[in-house]
Amino acid sequence: MIKNEWGNTVYPFLPGHEIVGEVTEVGSKVTKFKVGDRVGVGCMVGSCRSSHECANDLENYCSGVILTSGAKYHDRTITYGVHSDWMVADQHFVVLIPDNLPLNVAAPLLCAGISMYSPLRYNGLDKPSLHIGVVGLGGLGHLASKQAKQQETYPVSYEQENEDYQQHDHQPLQEQQEEQKPCPKQSLQAHILQESATTDVSTARNYETVTPNRADSFLVNREQDQLQAAMGTMDGILDTVSAKHPLLPLLELLKKHGKLILVGAPTQAHELPAFPLLGGRKLVGGNVIGGMKETQEMLDFAAKHNVKPKIEVVVIDYVNTAIRRLEKTNVKYQFVIDIENTLKPSSN
Repeated sequence: MIKNEWGNTVYPFLPGHEIVGEVTEVGSKVTKFKVGDRVGVGCMVGSCRSSHECANDLENYCSGVILTSGAKYHDRTITYGVHSDWMVADQHFVVLIPDNLPLNVAAPLLCAGISMYSPLRYNGLDKPSLHIGVVGLGGLGHLASKQAKQQETYPVSYEQENEDYQQHDHQPLQEQQEEQKPCPKQSLQAHILQESATTDVSTARNYETVTPNRADSFLVNREQDQLQAAMGTMDGILDTVSAKHPLLPLLELLKKHGKLILVGAPTQAHELPAFPLLGGRKLVGGNVIGGMKETQEMLDFAAKHNVKPKIEVVVIDYVNTAIRRLEKTNVKYQFVIDIENTLKPSSN
């Protein structure tokens, strides 16, 4: 959106779309929230409220949905996201943050979290003992692995990354460390499948991704024996990658009747081979975030099962640097801006 790669950005553009904070004032007709409540606003701030989608708690698929950044309200004023110290929102598009979920951890769940939770639920990929693949172990993918693990499925992660892997050379304001809790009673297996150019890269990534993302083993797709052994073993795959890449290897990893769900949005069209779909009755679908009811459900699930993204909290003055690092995929795994302590309050 910042670079208008999808062709629909309205400038000037502010990209903030995962907002958390406390209610400071409510209107006379507000019934869902009170002053002091811990709340969040995700990717949308409005919809027509009368369509079939809206009536079925799928506001995100309403043709009149109003995105939090770079869209237009019904009065044609532009939405500017929330890199600011306050915002005004319709109560219908606000969610309550559970008390045991820290605000800085809750923020990425409002887009990345629901983007993984919704397709797992809708496509029936949240059932115990299913084998679920996750393409891309970034901001979205690492949450899919955590969510699937708590749903007692077997997450298998497939990552495409740059050849050179190195430690960060900066000092962030804070890096949120996840509290480790035991997995469910069953002994579940999770595998990291990564595309790497060298053994050194995969070994380094193995050490850092397996434990934090609740994976039990690490596979590299260039090791053909391992890849061959995984063929036809997955019930479903969530593809979070936002760059064009081959889909055939993913379809081959699916069992018959398996589902490949696209969540990433490349600017170039994918090539979709027909024969693997026909011969295995496999399905390809898509998903974009989730409705408001489902988003609240996802937050409650995350709080109950300790599903937390790994984040770096940064100051507002670090935003441009953070964007440059995002372009280089040099973040593990989400940036969160500390607005409260680092943005000078407005005088209005």
